[in-house]
Amino acid sequence: MHDNDFLPQRGNFRKLIAFQKSECIYDITVLFARKFLQKGDRTVDQMIQAARSGKQNIAEGCSASTTSRETEIKLLNVAKASLQELLLDYEDYLRINNYVQWSKDNPRLIKLRILCSQHNDSAYYRAIFEKCNQEMVCNLAITLIHQTDVFLRKFIERAKDDFLKNGGIREQMTKARIAYRNSGTSKLDK
Repeated sequence: MHDNDFLPQRGNFRKLIAFQKSECIYDITVLFARKFLQKGDRTVDQMIQAARSGKQNIAEGCSASTTSRETEIKLLNVAKASLQELLLDYEDYLRINNYVQWSKDNPRLIKLRILCSQHNDSAYYRAIFEKCNQEMVCNLAITLIHQTDVFLRKFIERAKDDFLKNGGIREQMTKARIAYRNSGTSKLDK
C-alpha cells in the first residue's frame, strides 16, 4: 500500500463466497418457512431475520471496511452469530419433528457437502428446493451454514491481519499526511 492510498476501495461483497452462500441460505430459509412452518409461528420471523442478518451484515461489514476495519470485523461477527442462531433453529426443527441430522460419515451428507461446495448461486438451490423434503432442506441449510462459517472465520482473520499490518484509518491518514508533507509536493501542484 502506498502512503497516499490510505483509502483503498473495498466492499465488493457480491464476489465473496461467504456472501454468495449467505444469500443461498436466506433464499432456502424463506422457502422453508413458507412451505414447512405455520403462519403466525414466531419461528418463521426469527429464522428469516437470522438468515437476513447473516447476509446483510456481510454486505454492510464489507462496505464499511474502507474506513473502519473495526466495524467490518464487528459486523462479520454479527453475521456469523446470526447464522449460528439459524443453525440452531434448523437443528431444533429436525430434532423436534423426529427427522435426522445427517452425521459426518453419512453418504448423503458427503454428497451434499460436495454439492454445496460447488454451488454458490441461490438460483440453483431455489430450483432444487421443490424436490426436497424437510429433512433434506434442513441438512442442506445446515451444510451451507457450516461452510459459510468457515469462510467468515477466514475473512475475519484476514481483516484482523490487515489491521495489524496497516493499522486503522486514523493511523493510515496520519501516515499519508506525514508522507505528503515530507514530499514537499502535491498532486495538485503538478
